Amino acid sequence: MASVIIVATYILASVGVNGHIPNNLLPFLGIIIGLALAAHIANRILAPDANPIFLPIVFLLNGLGYVMIARIGPAKLARLQAGWTAAGIAAYIITLLVVRRSRDLDRYRYLLLLGGVVLLLSPLLPHIGEQIGGARLWIHIGPINGQPVEVAKLALCIFFASYFTEKRELLSVPTVRFGNHLVLDPRPIVPILLAWGFTMVILGAERDIGFALLIFVLFVAMLWLATGRAAWVVLGILLFVAGAIGANHFFFQVHERVSIWLHPWNSPFPGVQQLQNAMYAMGSGGLLGSGLGLGEPWRVSEATTDFIFSAFGEEMGFLGTTLIVAAFALIVGAGLRTAQTARSEFSKMAAAGLTAIMGLQAFFIMAGVLDLLPLTGITLPFMAYGGSSLVANYVLIALLTRISDEGVHAPMNAAATSTVLPTVTTGGPRSK
Repeated sequence: MASVIIVATYILASVGVNGHIPNNLLPFLGIIIGLALAAHIANRILAPDANPIFLPIVFLLNGLGYVMIARIGPAKLARLQAGWTAAGIAAYIITLLVVRRSRDLDRYRYLLLLGGVVLLLSPLLPHIGEQIGGARLWIHIGPINGQPVEVAKLALCIFFASYFTEKRELLSVPTVRFGNHLVLDPRPIVPILLAWGFTMVILGAERDIGFALLIFVLFVAMLWLATGRAAWVVLGILLFVAGAIGANHFFFQVHERVSIWLHPWNSPFPGVQQLQNAMYAMGSGGLLGSGLGLGEPWRVSEATTDFIFSAFGEEMGFLGTTLIVAAFALIVGAGLRTAQTARSEFSKMAAAGLTAIMGLQAFFIMAGVLDLLPLTGITLPFMAYGGSSLVANYVLIALLTRISDEGVHAPMNAAATSTVLPTVTTGGPRSK
């Protein structure tokens, strides 16, 4: 069904632009159906009991994004995105083949941390790192370039899940006496704070506010899910406020984006015109949009990457963008359900963290386009142009698929399925 919708939108976009059905319709149809079948067959063989929501929804979002890129971008960009889509499906299948048990990832906690740090550092290396759009997030090795932070976010998420699972009791139960009161032992949080702080320093050196914000919120969210203590959330908010004030003062790029966010119509920075055009595009779309191929989304710079959401707003209107938001909400809902039914505490934490990455990343970029948050520069998962993002997000979905497949065979007892995460309760009756 996702393939049918993708092909239909491809035809509509071509008719809107050229007035006729695209000449390459049959090859396009064959490629789309072939990729969909390959991923579906891999699911049936490698993860037959996985949640059936993930793959069709992400494939639909990926296909819609490709149609918009092919409609407004150069032909070379569309060919590259098609190749990265195939690479993403391949990465999805390989991940299911390699990761047969999610708990095996728990063994490689510090190796994943080391790999994540190396990936974060690589854009700072001379002759390899490359600065684009004010942020030094890219590496360029021969014909290959990409953003290693996209893979690093997955490694850090697995590390956080493993560490918080092991130290959960120490982080949530007061054990140190302070006067007449028992307080939390601060020692278990020191190593994880050092790892987080080092990550923030690296991302600050790379002038990247989008992924710095993503990893920071991921860290605080997973810490709260592991402990259920609001004190950690308050500490996270205080650290965020202090960091935001400091970044706005010391980093020009952060100051520029905050100014554009607060003053979208009279900010002195030239980048404000990009946001203004995006908001005009969203407004002109109305309820149903101008129609695929009938708008002018290319008037917004970076319409295939940072602002692809505004292109859909113009040509598919409020209804189309609402459906996109609903699709991401379905992924998040399925991810939280996967966390609830996971077999082990580590798998619960990993699934919750991976789901948080997907939901937060989509929210940050869509809210930025709507001027609800400052622009972050991260990509809209599966829809915006970007090879490293596409491949990394397919790996993320494959990990969620593996955990959901294992959850079907989990022992049905109160200890295994009582809550999404063992220390966060809702006050209702426990599952049997």
